[in-house]
Amino acid sequence: MQRRLPFALSALAAGLLSAGQAFATELTMYYPVSVGGALTDVIDNLVSEFEQAHPEIEVEAIYAGNYDDTRVRAMSALEAGDAPQLSVLFSIDLFELIEQNAIVAFDDVVQTDEEREWLDSFYPGLMENGQLDGKTYGIPFQRSTIVLYWNKEAFEAAGLDPETPPENWQEMAEMASAIREASGDEQWGVMVPSTGYAYWMFQAFAFQNGHRLMSEDGTEVYFDDPAAVEALEYWVSLAKNGAMPDGVIEWGTLRQNFIEESTAMMWHTTGNLTAVRNEADFDFGVAMLPMNTQRGSPTGGGNFYLFEGSSEEEQRAAMTFIRWMTAPERAADWSIETGYMGVSPAAYDTDALRDYVDTFPPAAVARDQLEHGTAELSTYQGGRVRRALDNAVQAALTGQMTPEEALRQAQREADGVLRRYAR
Repeated sequence: MQRRLPFALSALAAGLLSAGQAFATELTMYYPVSVGGALTDVIDNLVSEFEQAHPEIEVEAIYAGNYDDTRVRAMSALEAGDAPQLSVLFSIDLFELIEQNAIVAFDDVVQTDEEREWLDSFYPGLMENGQLDGKTYGIPFQRSTIVLYWNKEAFEAAGLDPETPPENWQEMAEMASAIREASGDEQWGVMVPSTGYAYWMFQAFAFQNGHRLMSEDGTEVYFDDPAAVEALEYWVSLAKNGAMPDGVIEWGTLRQNFIEESTAMMWHTTGNLTAVRNEADFDFGVAMLPMNTQRGSPTGGGNFYLFEGSSEEEQRAAMTFIRWMTAPERAADWSIETGYMGVSPAAYDTDALRDYVDTFPPAAVARDQLEHGTAELSTYQGGRVRRALDNAVQAALTGQMTPEEALRQAQREADGVLRRYAR
């Protein structure tokens, strides 16, 4: 027979439970939702699972639009004295966040050897955009590289080997033209998006041509270098030669264009991988981007940041959450659910992700491409600098300016913005 606690003890127990809940450390996290897939559901489920494991910490996830929208909302909250304790923001927001004294280094929060080992557990290529002057400010989470998706059935219809994607720029142009011709001009050979993240795509072309667009300290850019001009000329030539549509190509609708077979190849984030797998009704492949003088793709996506203005208790709780979210098992599940990368070698050593890669090899392409990766374009006044480059790319693609003219103009604008940061 079950014995009941005396009323007084029952009341005391209820009071202690209520007090424990009332004094839980509350965290606010701004989170960007900007690519395909039901990311809000995935994050909500992860937060719920974390709170069950850590009832002393409560996390409110606020979904704030794309990366730029999320940064603006987080900074507005900081200025209003209601800063979040943590957020997932662009990895390339680092210089702006530091300049505005918005974030704290994880090095100043960690306390144990185990926590210091955790800081060193991520792929070095993903840490480039999160570190400055020997300190770590960003922890990789929603990370990606640009990959090539190709429609194997369209390749076969054009007489191409459906299992062999283009290795270099020349092959991509030739294959794209062959597909366009074989389809009777009904299907484009390739599409590279030029809205939203035009600078990111251009950075890939430039790096494949052996050129890095910026200095490591975020104070200089090299947009009008001959290698950069040659890269933009190649991008423009894809449209001039009829392999790609004229004008700008929308980032937000390109995945659907690929799924609807409007194009046989596309350059896009690996963060769309799971959505493409779920939605495409044709056989497709995923490959590293084609090379010119070298292979290469910039990394991309979001990092976790800790915000200034939080108490020590809140910072420790936020780091507990971030460590939990980036643990190998969670990173593996996250990669499977979304297509984003597992951010540490340990994630790919889990049974779940190892088995997934064995059955679906495209899941390893972004990770393997890290060997040929470079840090995403990041500078002080990054929004203005990237806007100048975006405008230049679009001006060249729409025929308003030659690639050389457009990049010279972007260089002048960027130099004007960055002049006061020269070291």
